[in-house]
Amino acid sequence: MTAIANRLDGAVADVENANIARIYDYYLGGLYNFAIDRQKAERIKLTLPSVDLLARGNRDWLRRSVRYLVAQGVEQFIDIAAGLPTANNTHEVAHALNPRARVIYVDNDPSAVIHGEEILAKEPLVAMAEADGRHPEQVWAHPAIRDLIDLSQPVGIILGGLLVFVPDEDDPKGLVAAYRDALAPGSYLAISHLTADTVDAETRGQVDRMVAAYQAGVGATLHVRDKATFASWFEGMELVDPGVTLMADWRPDPGLDLDAQTPSRQLGYGAMGRIAG
Repeated sequence: MTAIANRLDGAVADVENANIARIYDYYLGGLYNFAIDRQKAERIKLTLPSVDLLARGNRDWLRRSVRYLVAQGVEQFIDIAAGLPTANNTHEVAHALNPRARVIYVDNDPSAVIHGEEILAKEPLVAMAEADGRHPEQVWAHPAIRDLIDLSQPVGIILGGLLVFVPDEDDPKGLVAAYRDALAPGSYLAISHLTADTVDAETRGQVDRMVAAYQAGVGATLHVRDKATFASWFEGMELVDPGVTLMADWRPDPGLDLDAQTPSRQLGYGAMGRIAG
């Protein structure tokens, strides 16, 4: 029997079905995954052999983004569609620089939230919020947000795992604008997204097969978008230098970048926008 229920009823995480958050954790080299997740992850990797490097590239972009935000004085973070808070994630990066930073991880997957609550049990300034990031009103209404986040002060919102799952008909640009318009001046939106703009035909075919494998394996539909579409989401914000780039080119750490010949290097855009006062 699948074991997912409301935590008030003593629920435990579903370990019988593969889970997107745990598959991602596996690609990152984390420990919060099970045999079924690893099995599905390896099947997906057969379609795009560098998918684990793509996941690690996205996590590296997130780390650099969080470090930049802390350097700008941001002390509040909301990581939306975050998955599991493992593998040197937002709160660990922020707290290494500012132990007072407050971090909320938002996810609509009960299994990810249950695992996350266990991981963060001894972190008083960090919390999981079970809410659907596609509906900002759910995020703002969550008790964890109200307890830890002051929306009258600057907030850093991370959208590194949400918009790839939002179809065009659900208006991802409008969703970004809804988050932007709820934030105080001096806040930031950091966004990354899957792309295949500049890859060769073979790699594009691999990406298409990966998308199909995610759909078949865990019922998740990924969307691949071009640079112009991605850039349009930052309307009404000041783009932080260097603007819209491949994730690996956004304020890279010298000597730690992905190999330029790795196909995954071309498969993600990253950028950050600031809400002006």
